[in-house]
Amino acid sequence: MARTVTDAIPDWTGDVAALRAVQADLAQRVVLRDDFARPLRTIAGFDVGFEDDGATTRAAAVLLDADTLEVIDQQVARLPTRMPYIPGFLSFRELPALLEALAMLQAAPDLAFIDGHGIAHPRRLGIAAHFGVDTGLPSIGVAKKILTGEARMALHEMRGAFTPLRSGKEQIGWLLRSKPGCLPLIVSPGHRVAMPSAPELVMRYVGKYRLPEPTRLADRLASRRGPRMRDVGSPDLFAGDDG
Repeated sequence: MARTVTDAIPDWTGDVAALRAVQADLAQRVVLRDDFARPLRTIAGFDVGFEDDGATTRAAAVLLDADTLEVIDQQVARLPTRMPYIPGFLSFRELPALLEALAMLQAAPDLAFIDGHGIAHPRRLGIAAHFGVDTGLPSIGVAKKILTGEARMALHEMRGAFTPLRSGKEQIGWLLRSKPGCLPLIVSPGHRVAMPSAPELVMRYVGKYRLPEPTRLADRLASRRGPRMRDVGSPDLFAGDDG
């Protein structure tokens, strides 16, 4: 069953101030403590791409066994793109399709990994935090670039090294060296995950690639890279190297 737009995703009217007010309200609802199933049974990766020169939002969801990383289910949701890209307000553009992809999965995950930021956002409500608050699911943001904040300590080249990302005196996330020789990931809690747990949970699912498996597979499905894929398929459809 498809998700409908909620009060956390108001209709786009061109009023950026209204979206900013929604962000401020939702950011107050973010829970920054560990509140997820232990042991984790399932995890999922979520990412968004676009089709038809940006007119269609394509959201991918990949559900995995948390122990074996076997793909249990994968789904793609396509919706008309509802608003233009506005820096800092990405979640209002992409979240409706992500919610629909989540609803298409055979089961909700114990923990969601979202391609994007959690609280490492100017108003502490990146897409992973927005997703977590709206769905109630534990979530972590795994981004490729810093949106806000700075790291004041050099990051070691060793695999698994991490250093705090801060905005003023507040820690908002981590820079995580998931693969030596590659740029670090920006990891931040989204919802129901504590700050210290976020990098450990991401590294638990990093294999030989820079990205953790949940978002790596979702990224491939959302961007339609590699072999042609059905909306629901088998794990071997993801064969290939993301670097």
